[in-house]
Amino acid sequence: MTAIPLSILVVEDEPQVQKFLRASLTSEGYRVIEATTGADGLAQARTHNPDLVLLDLGLPDMDGMEVTTRLREWSRRPILVISARGQEADKVKALDLGADDYLTKPFGTFELLARIRVALRNAATGAEPRALPVVTTGTLRIDLDKRQVFASGREVHLTPNEYKLFAYLMQNSGKVLTHRQLLKEVWGPAYATQTHYLRVYMVQLRHKLEANPARPTYLTTEPGVGYRLKADF
Repeated sequence: MTAIPLSILVVEDEPQVQKFLRASLTSEGYRVIEATTGADGLAQARTHNPDLVLLDLGLPDMDGMEVTTRLREWSRRPILVISARGQEADKVKALDLGADDYLTKPFGTFELLARIRVALRNAATGAEPRALPVVTTGTLRIDLDKRQVFASGREVHLTPNEYKLFAYLMQNSGKVLTHRQLLKEVWGPAYATQTHYLRVYMVQLRHKLEANPARPTYLTTEPGVGYRLKADF
């Protein structure tokens, strides 16, 4: 019995980019649905309920930020923003509005497909209860039931806030998380602008978990945006 291919809605109005995305995605077995405007993208999303949305911000009829907001009113499907806008403020806004990740044009096929795999994997994991609440990426492992953390097979002691921060990063591995998202999750809404908390705690986590804290393999910085725990692709 043939498996039903995963579907990806591409909301993009540039013909060359459309062509590139269509070829890249279909070669990997994805079913591609296309829209060239925000309004059509929203309509296609409701009609097809795709597994993932690739969304350009610079659409002819409405800003992609608005499309993100309107999608998030009813859908939890992953949204991967693709845009020529490389400003940190645009990335932060898109992510805070509910996008799962952000790729700045131009980007390569490998990076695009890797980010798609991570977003789809995170969505599938979030939709199903874990049989064993253990999350592993590379040499890092966390047991959420026992509240144990391991790096390269050795158990590492974390303070309560270090553990909360690391657990949230591990549960969202591969996904860029903004400063605001991390601060609200770990310290609460009142601390949403206190980015110095994050800097201090990320330094501490890197010293405890990374082989070379100065050149981290897993706990990476997204400059001006937040942090990402790199996932195994």
